[in-house]
Amino acid sequence: MKLASQIFAISLLAASLGSCSDKTTAEEAVSPPNGALKSTENKAYRTPTTRGPAPRNPDMSLSSTFSPDAGVTFSRVSVSQPYVAMTFDDGPHPKNTPRLLDMLRERNIKATFYVIGRSVDLYPAVTRRIVAEGHEIGNHTYTHGNLTKMSDERVRNELMKCKSSIASATGVQPRTMRPPYGALLQRQRSWIHSEMGYPTILWAVDPRDWQKPGPSVVTSRIVSNTTPGAIVLAHDLHSQTVDAMPSTLDGLLRKGYKFVTVSQLLAMKPDEAPAQASNEQP
Repeated sequence: MKLASQIFAISLLAASLGSCSDKTTAEEAVSPPNGALKSTENKAYRTPTTRGPAPRNPDMSLSSTFSPDAGVTFSRVSVSQPYVAMTFDDGPHPKNTPRLLDMLRERNIKATFYVIGRSVDLYPAVTRRIVAEGHEIGNHTYTHGNLTKMSDERVRNELMKCKSSIASATGVQPRTMRPPYGALLQRQRSWIHSEMGYPTILWAVDPRDWQKPGPSVVTSRIVSNTTPGAIVLAHDLHSQTVDAMPSTLDGLLRKGYKFVTVSQLLAMKPDEAPAQASNEQP
């Protein structure tokens, strides 16, 4: 009996020492010596869905006919009301783009999609749905190469092939273009505008979502930096960006912003206004 009692006491002591050791290790993990909090990325995070009905963009009857003399390059337009243009690059994507279209339809928002021609050829049905639901299609080249490193003939081929893919899939013609990476020389912008009628569309708000910072960061960057007349950049190629859109779109709607397409935004620019935005360099 005495031996059994001694063994039991030793067991309790060992358990106690083990427990203290575990606790010390856990505290060191949470509060490292330099005071920096250590944590791992939660890759399973998804933006929570909004409760109740989503806010809706108002019904608007706006012209999308803009003057060819309005300018060569735009990142924003001076407007008298809180209009903004939401744009999505590098699609269509077979899963992310349909999810995004559902979100836009729920909120009565029309956006502008700058599509890559070879992706249009891969997913023509998704491209047709974009147009069928009232969104605008823009030219984002056929292969998404850096146009500043190409000859004029190759640039022309990139734009014409993308235009042909869009027309074949949807029956509509793109009216604006966005260069991949925003890279396009002023000389290139001028001849593209003169020859093909495309103004070069850049952006005023860039959430850098291609770095995949997480949905909440994408939302914060867009909602915090958007101002009236802004053209907002995003990418429906990335699932995190699409995850961020419910809170992003709702946040802008609740701040009073009204969503229009790029062409509708350009149509608000009067012909006689100085085209200072048209001389921007990449």
